[in-house]
Amino acid sequence: MELNDIFKSVKSASKGVLKLSEERVNKVLCAVADAAVECAPEILAANNEDLARMSPDDPKYDRLRLTKERIEAIAADMRKVASLPSPLGRILKENTLPNGLHISRVSVPFGVIGVIYEARPNVSFDVFALCLKAGSACVLKGGSDAEMSNKAIVKVIRSVLAGYGIDIHTVELLPVEREATAALLNARGYVDLLIPRGSSNLINYVRSNATIPVIETGAGVCHTYFDASGNLEKGMAIVNNAKTRRVSVCNALDCLLVNTARLGELAALCAPLQSSNVKIYADEAAYGALSGNYPASLLFRATADSYGTEFLSYAMAVKTVASVDEAIAHISEYGSGHSECIIAEEEAAVNAFTLLVDAACVYANAPTSFTDGAQFGLGAEIGISTQKLHARGPMALDEIVTYKWIIKGNGQVRG
Repeated sequence: MELNDIFKSVKSASKGVLKLSEERVNKVLCAVADAAVECAPEILAANNEDLARMSPDDPKYDRLRLTKERIEAIAADMRKVASLPSPLGRILKENTLPNGLHISRVSVPFGVIGVIYEARPNVSFDVFALCLKAGSACVLKGGSDAEMSNKAIVKVIRSVLAGYGIDIHTVELLPVEREATAALLNARGYVDLLIPRGSSNLINYVRSNATIPVIETGAGVCHTYFDASGNLEKGMAIVNNAKTRRVSVCNALDCLLVNTARLGELAALCAPLQSSNVKIYADEAAYGALSGNYPASLLFRATADSYGTEFLSYAMAVKTVASVDEAIAHISEYGSGHSECIIAEEEAAVNAFTLLVDAACVYANAPTSFTDGAQFGLGAEIGISTQKLHARGPMALDEIVTYKWIIKGNGQVRG
């Protein structure tokens, strides 16, 4: 089938999605969740084919890897999405004008949502679940790294759709070839919204070449600032969790900023990282504080490239700053607008940080690892938006609908 014919089929299927009742949608999502668990052996076999082509040392390896437990967690997220109220048909604003016209603004689906992503096969399930619940069909463009995994997942989804008599083109997986990416970027009239998920290179490419509306889900260059008033015990737990929970995800810690007044405790602050063999690239002051107190094989002097880097591995930068204002200035220069954290007991420092840091998610005394749609109670996410227009932060059901105005009259005409 030609790519334009594929887009036409998805556009046609989106009209059928509009007619589905909320109850039917919820049943389908729960059925897909059940099928994912039941078909886990087939999905994992396909995933193993993909994993065999990638080095375990590649930062994307953990993102690509599926396990029985991860599939069960994905299924739980889909059931959670099914349990949430529909974002459609909500009256966002209404008014009756003096001339008797009744005007209401009502939430409606986008129609067709396209998502371009790399080695993240879980995205295939997440995007389908959120799009169906939000009344849209979806076009998936996964990378070659996850080709077999994505094919197996979409096969499971489509088998459930067919069983419920729903057009299987409600979800479409494009070929991995670059021609398909180019076609999707220019699918005007067929795809209503495009969301890239992946590296900064992917996102920049999509932004520069798409002719349809794009919501950026940017790379995560995440900082944690340990203030002069920070609690050391809290700091140790937060820094370790933010860095080591899952190093290959966009909410992982990349740069620790430490107030110069607390340099004497930097070694203790970083001590838990040793068990995960985290490499530290430290500025001169931090290097001096860590030298002899942190494994020499894991300690390096920072370079200009150490800052503003999304490591996606067991590595991070450390920089000393003299104040909360200096920490904010560093984040303004090197941050990606994703997630930033302050560890502080002083209310003034917390207030300054949360007010002045320009990011989608700003934390006080909690790790950036919580930036996740499921953790926010949203069921799942379609991405973390780092832009300010339409949506920001974890994008779930409320963020992947739009609205239209409905005007009801009784024969009024405009003078």
